[in-house]
Amino acid sequence: MKTTDFNTYKTRYRNAIRQVLAQTESGRLDEAAFPAYSHRNPIINWLFWQRLRKVMEHIQRPTSYERILDFGCGSGVMLPYLSQISNQVTAMDVDLLPLESVQVHIPLAKNVEVKDASKTNISDLPANSFDLIIALDVLEHVKDLPRTLNELLTLLKPGGQLIVSGPTENILYRIGRKIAGPEYSGAYHERGIAEIKTELAPISRIEPIATLYWPIPLFELFAAKKL
Repeated sequence: MKTTDFNTYKTRYRNAIRQVLAQTESGRLDEAAFPAYSHRNPIINWLFWQRLRKVMEHIQRPTSYERILDFGCGSGVMLPYLSQISNQVTAMDVDLLPLESVQVHIPLAKNVEVKDASKTNISDLPANSFDLIIALDVLEHVKDLPRTLNELLTLLKPGGQLIVSGPTENILYRIGRKIAGPEYSGAYHERGIAEIKTELAPISRIEPIATLYWPIPLFELFAAKKL
């Protein structure tokens, strides 16, 4: 993705998020990362959007994917891009208010279907059916990580990949959350990215994508492929 295209994408979505925040109860959309993607501090804002750009660059390819799952889609910030590179996209989350709020400003593409994860389990989706699964900054929140990871890998077609991003939860990350503002300082993560990688290591092949950024590693991104 060219820098100009990415900046246009970013500006459109950031403006929509800011409009939603202006009309929503304070704190209601914090876990969907609304404050991060719309943060007025340019460094914080840049860091969160760079994570998405790294993922976009990693998954882009000349031919379209058949099916992509956005697990824990949140505000749906990846969906406009995913809908352009895949024939069918499934968006899934336990809380659909963030996505529904943004839809008012950025309607979903026709090839995107939405599933309520509080009513539909991962295991209800067909096995070996997705070329790509995106799980960005969501696995640190789930209660039963081993089960969730096994079920996600089961959904992948042979050769498919699970794209994961998450916080390092190191001391620098924790300090950064406090500096960023009160909406970031709560202890709501079950784990950090290192624990997720440890759990995936015996059941998948892990390929690094990026660490943002040395010498202050705050987030890590990687791809996991079924063995």
